[in-house]
Amino acid sequence: MSSDAPTEASTDSTGDLLMRIAGGDRAAFERLFTDQSRLLLALILRIVKSRSLAEEVLQECFAEVWTRCGRFDPERGTGRAWLITLCRRRAIDCVRSVQSQQDRDFADGLRSSAETGDQVEQTVIDRAESDRTVTALKVLPPEQSTPIVMAFYQGLTHAQISENLKVPLGTIKSRIRDGMKKLRDELEASR
Repeated sequence: MSSDAPTEASTDSTGDLLMRIAGGDRAAFERLFTDQSRLLLALILRIVKSRSLAEEVLQECFAEVWTRCGRFDPERGTGRAWLITLCRRRAIDCVRSVQSQQDRDFADGLRSSAETGDQVEQTVIDRAESDRTVTALKVLPPEQSTPIVMAFYQGLTHAQISENLKVPLGTIKSRIRDGMKKLRDELEASR
C-alpha cells in the first residue's frame, strides 16, 4: 500500500458533512440531503413498499439527522453507514407501526361485529355463529379479509375501503366478492 493513498477518515465526505451539521452548518445539511436522499429513499422504499410512506420516513430521518447527528462517531463507522442504519431502523419501525395499526383495526372490527350484529349484511353469518365467522375470516388471505372486515364490521363503503387501502375500487369489489365466496364455503364446511 502506498503512503500517498487517502485514509478512510479523509475520504468520508458524508461523515465530514455530519460533523459540520452537528455544528449547525445548514449548507452542509443541504449538501447531505442533495448527495444522499435518492439512495436513502430507495433503501426506505424497499422496506416500506409505499412511496408516500418512504418519503415521510425520509423526512423524519433528515429531521433526526439535524437534531441528533452529534451522536455520529467517525471512530465507529462511516457517515453513510450511520445514515443507512438510521434510515433502515426508521423504515422498519414504520412497517411495524403500520402492521400493528392494521392488527388493531382488524381486532376492533371483529369485536364490534359481536356488538353490532344487526348491522352485518346477510352474507355474514349472524351473531350466534360469530366465532365460526372469526375463525373462517382468519383462513382468508389478508387482501380479502381486511376489506371484508372494513365493509361489514366497520361499515365502510367500497369507495372508502379503496381509498384507505390505496387499491382500485374494482379490485376491492373483486376481493370482497371472492373473499365472501371463500368465507361461505369455509362456514359450510365447518357445519
